[in-house]
Amino acid sequence: MAATVDRAAALQRLRARLRDELVVAALGNPAYDLFNAGDRPQHFYMWGAMGLAPSVALGVALTAPEATVIALEGDGGLLMNLGSLATIGATAPANLVLVVFDNAAWDLTGGQPTATASSTDLAAVAHGCGIAQTRRVATLDDFDAAMAEALSAPGPWCVVVDTAPTPRDRVKPLVALRRRFVAVDDFIDAAVASAESAT
Repeated sequence: MAATVDRAAALQRLRARLRDELVVAALGNPAYDLFNAGDRPQHFYMWGAMGLAPSVALGVALTAPEATVIALEGDGGLLMNLGSLATIGATAPANLVLVVFDNAAWDLTGGQPTATASSTDLAAVAHGCGIAQTRRVATLDDFDAAMAEALSAPGPWCVVVDTAPTPRDRVKPLVALRRRFVAVDDFIDAAVASAESAT
């Protein structure tokens, strides 16, 4: 599939669809683009923890089963923590949606190719780890359709998005994200309220 999805455009569409879902965004471009699409208290932007968005989102999903939890990760981050797919498959939280933006590059360190550029199919790996609801998409409309399905049907889900290279002029709201990372009370309150409603 040709990589045709602009991450920023995809996250603008996702942001418009969100209501009370909790979103854990990987450090770097997923967090930048989500913040630029529109911040909300239910967003948690990772900082200094590459590859851990799926693991953090899994913990939130298991703790707050009444919430829908979305993890946003890149291919490089997921490759650093492939074990998270096995754990998600084994625990099978119905309320977890993992979105992987796969541009086949270590985008923030110079654009070196990741293993997905040549040998690794993250959708196949996710499916092999027991995440039966796995989709690979290569257009914005297919992303929309996959997210509509994932947010309305039990998971866990893994949506791998063939992603175009990140424009070099993409806005990086570093100061704002750093401040949000150290002030996450609203996100914690939302997760706790969801967990308490399950008891």
